[in-house]
Parts: sequence; structure tokens; C-alpha cells
Amino acid sequence: MGHLKHHDLNATRERLRDQVAHALRAALISGELRPGEVYSAPTLAEDFGISATPVREAMLDLAREGLVEPVRNKGFRVTEVNERDLDQYTEIRALIEVPMIGRITRSAAREELEALRPVAEEIVRAARDHDLIGYLDADRQFHLSLLALSGNDRLVETVGDLRKRSRLYGLSTLDERGELIPSAEEHLELLDLMLAGNAKAAEKCMSKHLGHVRSLWASSGSSSSPEAKSAAGRARKRSA
Repeated sequence: MGHLKHHDLNATRERLRDQVAHALRAALISGELRPGEVYSAPTLAEDFGISATPVREAMLDLAREGLVEPVRNKGFRVTEVNERDLDQYTEIRALIEVPMIGRITRSAAREELEALRPVAEEIVRAARDHDLIGYLDADRQFHLSLLALSGNDRLVETVGDLRKRSRLYGLSTLDERGELIPSAEEHLELLDLMLAGNAKAAEKCMSKHLGHVRSLWASSGSSSSPEAKSAAGRARKRSA
């Protein structure tokens, strides 16, 4: 496995655990670790050339993120996400995030919004550089930091959990097609509308962004299947 073998892992136990988790996320994105497959900590540890303990700890971190699930006496199964799951995640996010973006546009200080511009620009840079881990990190930071301006910690926690459960779906395929860049640029568009104080347009942009992401998910999976085409159509309708 390219993201596992010969990985330079030489640090304290805590840092080693973080490095392993980072490498495992990269392997999930690239498809080296496949949805539905079960992987044992000792086997993965052999690929890393380290003991099983930090690998098991890293897998538990990924389990808390919803990326894998423990399988008794066997290891961890990579979580599978189906079209129905993705539809439901997107619907819940739209119900929460679209109206909240309007509220934040009306209440947030200009300097609070402007402080997010470097993060929005980092999302675009990462998409152009094919840096998928960087893209995910910056995208998550932007959306959750923006929602944090509402002052509702539980709302941020809920959206963060929804994002964890769907964030890796089809990402490497979208990157190969160059389709991540337009989605990345929508973050700057959203920020500019919010800074202009245009709450209605910002809500519409957020709805479009979520619909765009869901449509890309559908086309990145089995785009020739009726399920994927139907999902893409539903996403486009939501963003209209």
C-alpha cells in the first residue's frame, strides 16, 4: 500500500498515533483501504513497520469520526456510504446550514468573516494542488468556523459529525476529473456575499454549494446507474 509502506513514522507515541491516522485517511481517500473491507491492526502495523498498538489507537480515532467501525475479534471495517445515506446527510445539512448562513450574515462582524478568507483561499489552493488531505482539513475548518459564529456549539458539533460520515466519498475521482476546483471556489463566492451583507444571496449560494457537492458525489460513484443519476437530479433540484 503506497500510503502505508515506507511511511516515516518516528515520534512519540501520541504523535505516532496521529501520523498513522493521517496515513490511514490518505489510504481511505486513495481507495487503498476499501469500503466494506475489514482490516486488522496487526496486519496494517506490518505495512507501517511498527507495533499494533498505535495503529489500533489510530483506528479507534477513525471509528469516532465514523470512517471505520470495530468488528469483534477481527479488526475494523471501512464504513460504506450509500446513496440514501448521502441524500439524508445533505438534506439535514441544508436544513441547518442554509438558514444559519443567512442569520450569520446579518449578525457577524465584518472582521470575523474576513478572518476566514485565508482558509477559503487554502481550500482552492489545495484543490489545485491535488492535496486532498489539505482540502478536507481546510474545508472542514472553513465551514465549522463559519457556523461557530452563530454561538451554537451543539449545531457545530452536529454538522461536524455529518461531514465526517460523508467527506471521503468519491473525493479522489473528483480530483482526477478536476471537479474539486469549482466546488472549492464557491467558498470564496459565499464569503464575498456574506461580507456584502446579502443574506438571501448567501443562503442561495450555500444551497447551491450543498447541491453541487451532492451532485458531484453522485457522479463520482456509479454515474451510469439509475440511483446515481436520480441522486444527482435531486441535488440539482434542491439547489434551484
